Amino acid sequence: MKALNRRELVIGAALLPFAGNTVHAAVPLPTMTVSKDPNCGCCGSWIDYLRADGFAVEVVERTDMDRIKSELGVPADLQSCHTARIGNYVIEGHVPADAIRRLLTEQPQATGLAVPGMPASAPGMDVPGARDSYDVVLFGAAGARRYARYQGRRKLAG
Repeated sequence: MKALNRRELVIGAALLPFAGNTVHAAVPLPTMTVSKDPNCGCCGSWIDYLRADGFAVEVVERTDMDRIKSELGVPADLQSCHTARIGNYVIEGHVPADAIRRLLTEQPQATGLAVPGMPASAPGMDVPGARDSYDVVLFGAAGARRYARYQGRRKLAG
């Protein structure tokens, strides 16, 4: 995984006022490493979604997903099917791309983000007709709190 260097962070921060919704084009993203069960189709769909949104993704297929979640500090009540690392953060489940970008920009003191379970309308699930809303949860040593709320790929609040 490549962390952003100081120069990239300074340039990215300087461009933020001009970026509007194109922040992801101005700031290079670190490579994301996704651990997933080889038999999980929705994990592959989420990875395709992230790649289409500009993320570089490496995939590690493994059958010991409970162990990786435990090692990375994902609480049992926040777990989903796949677990990723990007920069210094853990991404658990079907987290929307813009929530990951926000995390990388804001850099809060946290372990990472999670979308618990497998909401039918979340990126990578994309069940036709699903309109459920779901929370993206920021978690870490200080506990867990809502970071954003979505319906499908549309941000509702946060």
